[in-house]
Amino acid sequence: MKDMNSTAYSSCQLCPRSCKIDRNSTVGFCGQSNELRVARAALHMWEEPCISGNEGSGTVFFCGCTLGCVYCQNAEISRRRSTHGKIITVEQLADCFLNLQSQHANNINLVTPTMFSPHITSAISIARSRGLTIPVVYNTSGYERCEIISSLAGSVDIWLPDFKYLSSELAAKYSNASDYPDHAKSALRSMVDIAGSCKFDERGMMTRGVIVRHLLLPWQLNESIKVIEYLYSEYGNDIYYSLMSQYTPVSTLDRESYPELNRRVTTYEYNKLIEYALSLGIKNAYIQDGRSAKESFIPSFNGEGL
Repeated sequence: MKDMNSTAYSSCQLCPRSCKIDRNSTVGFCGQSNELRVARAALHMWEEPCISGNEGSGTVFFCGCTLGCVYCQNAEISRRRSTHGKIITVEQLADCFLNLQSQHANNINLVTPTMFSPHITSAISIARSRGLTIPVVYNTSGYERCEIISSLAGSVDIWLPDFKYLSSELAAKYSNASDYPDHAKSALRSMVDIAGSCKFDERGMMTRGVIVRHLLLPWQLNESIKVIEYLYSEYGNDIYYSLMSQYTPVSTLDRESYPELNRRVTTYEYNKLIEYALSLGIKNAYIQDGRSAKESFIPSFNGEGL
C-alpha cells in the first residue's frame, strides 16, 4: 500500500534529526516507513476552547514521533517500534478529513504529523478540491525544520506547537534532543511569520494564528518561568498561550530512572506559573484545572474513524 514513494522519504530530512534513512525500505528515527500510519481520526473535546468549541476538533493521530519524551502520554503510538495504527492511503486520509467535517468538526487537527508531511499536504489538497473548508491545525512538538514549516504555508491555517524547554540539558534528558530549544525557537518564528495575526470567527473559534503550548513538569517551575519569559519577550500578546498542568506519570514512565517525574504537578507550582505569566502582561492565555491530569483524558487509539 505504498502510495507515495517520494524522494522526501528516500533520504529523510523531514525533522531536525535529518537521519537520511531511506524510509522506502526501512524506518527512520521516528519509527515509521513511507507508509502512512494513523491511529485515530475522531472528534476530540479537550483541546483549547477556541480549537474544540462545542462541536469538537477533528483530531487525526499519526503514529511515530521525532522526539523520545520519557513522559509521553501517547507512548503506545509514538514509540519507535510501535505497530499500533492502520496503514492508509493519501486518498483515505483525505476521506477522513471530509468525514470529520461532515461531523461538524471545527477544524482538522493533525497530531504529531511531521514525519508524514508529504502525505498530509497531498491529502489536504485532495480534500480541499472535494469541499474541505474548515481550518487545518498543525499540532506539533515544536521540534521542526523551518524548511518544512515553510512548505506547509499554503496548507496549514493554525499552528499549535509545544515549547517544552529552553534548557538543552533537560531537552536531552527528557526528550533525547539536546538541540530542541534552538529548533523550537526558529520553527516558532516561522509559524508566526506565516500565520500573522490571530483571527477568530463569530463563535470565537480560531481560524488562523498560533497557540503555543507549554507543559509544566514536576520540579521545573523555574524552567517554565524562563520559557514563558522568553515567549513573551519575543511575541508578547501576538500569540496565544496554553499553560498546561496536565502532567501525569503515565504507566510507560521508567520511574526508577526518572523518580523526579513520578508525581503530578502541585497546585502551588501551577499557580506560581500563572501568577508570573499574568505579571508579565500575558492576556491571551488558556489555563487548566486539575481535572485534566488524568490518564482517562488520553484518547483510545483503537482505529476509530479509519
